[in-house]
Amino acid sequence: MKDFFKTEAAGGIVLMIAAAIALVIANAPFQALQSFLQNPTLVFAVNDGLMVVFFFIVGLEVRHEMAHGALSSRAKMRLPLLAAVGGMVVPALVYVAINRHVPGNGAGWAIPAATDIAFALCVMALAGSRVPQSLKILLLAIAVIDDIGAIIVIALFYGHGFHVLPFATAILIIGIMWWMSRRALPLWPYIIMATGLWAAVLLSGVHATLAGVVAAMFMPERFGIEKKLHPWVTFGVLPVFGLVNAGVSFAGMGPDSFGDPLTLGIILGLVAGKPLGIMAMIGVAAKMRWAPWPEGANFGAVTGMAVLCGIGFTMSLFIGGLAFGEGEQAAIRLGVLTGSVVAAVVGFGLLRMGTRRV
Repeated sequence: MKDFFKTEAAGGIVLMIAAAIALVIANAPFQALQSFLQNPTLVFAVNDGLMVVFFFIVGLEVRHEMAHGALSSRAKMRLPLLAAVGGMVVPALVYVAINRHVPGNGAGWAIPAATDIAFALCVMALAGSRVPQSLKILLLAIAVIDDIGAIIVIALFYGHGFHVLPFATAILIIGIMWWMSRRALPLWPYIIMATGLWAAVLLSGVHATLAGVVAAMFMPERFGIEKKLHPWVTFGVLPVFGLVNAGVSFAGMGPDSFGDPLTLGIILGLVAGKPLGIMAMIGVAAKMRWAPWPEGANFGAVTGMAVLCGIGFTMSLFIGGLAFGEGEQAAIRLGVLTGSVVAAVVGFGLLRMGTRRV
């Protein structure tokens, strides 16, 4: 667990640097570099290729937490599950309330419902060693459940049509992988099957990232592939994603840009809806004795943790890219970056103040 937190926290810093570089490139006279980063082939390779590896790691983390960690029993799962549900439903409602009269904007309801694990854990690590371990584990568990929810949402709502034959092929490959997982086979057949599953899911119209999660469920733990891939994903895949997707040109933007319902809905969903939903469910769970209050943490520290869950960044940008065309991406990126930065600063401040009194 300590190694995981260290890797994720360091990866969050690299992710911040990549986002900052993307912003500089988007607002400087680097037209050749801008054209390269916006090349449709590169965007497809990153968002439908490299991000599948990221979701594969997410799948491995989910399986590990369900087997050995923060989600390994009903008692452990109850509080983060309730908090995560509140943290997904309320920001979506906030977004919908702001965009309900804007034709076409309804597709973005899931954008503020996500949490960026690496970014959030990075800020929590910067808050100091006095942050209770219970809050670190709770943040991780909420973010993992958020990712599961995001995967389901992507699969159900952000596909590109549906084709029966490739989908049937994907089901067949899943059956083969299930059979393989019960045999003592080397690693290379799993790699071949996982690649075939990615191609079949991509051609079926269901978003290809689902293939990464499903493949992870049948990957034997004996290979230790999570430890091998995790640094590559954290320090390679996610920064590249940030570099390609986080660039926002501020040309022509002013204070009025933040009044765009799309941008405003994302910002308020992340900054206000996310912590309100999480804190409401934690409070109800403690009051009704469904789950205990996080050990060693006062109200301020728990609120700081809930605010940090509003750092959507990677997942929010990813969902925004699936939900809208290129014309809306500037407004989405402005909303996601602004909301995530505000959540990081406010959450950091609340954690520092809360942990001083614990």
